[in-house]
Amino acid sequence: MDKETSIEELQALIKEFAQRRDWEIFHSPKNLSMAISAETAELMEHFLWCDSEESHRILKNPKQKQEIASELADILMYSLQFANQTGIPLAKAIKQKLKNNETRFPVDQYKGVSSKKFKKLEES
Repeated sequence: MDKETSIEELQALIKEFAQRRDWEIFHSPKNLSMAISAETAELMEHFLWCDSEESHRILKNPKQKQEIASELADILMYSLQFANQTGIPLAKAIKQKLKNNETRFPVDQYKGVSSKKFKKLEES
């Protein structure tokens, strides 16, 4: 289904959903950014106090995976509505961010190395 559905289609579905309920009056950039943050915290809660290995095991439980998928959907839906309300073209923004990251994090210097770990290597 992901291959057949465009960002534009998802944005239209979310916009229509909000319009039918007259919720766009509540969808200011401030409120939507806060909603994204709140939903992100709810996603993070599923992995609180576990290590990386445990986080993979959690996703093997179908009930937990569905709950996690729901939180991720909330984050993306609020993000898409944020783009709707602000006129930010998401595909363009993502492509530009990837282009910037290509420059910031060259493969030959960052392959298999996190930025924090890399900074520590530079300092020593």
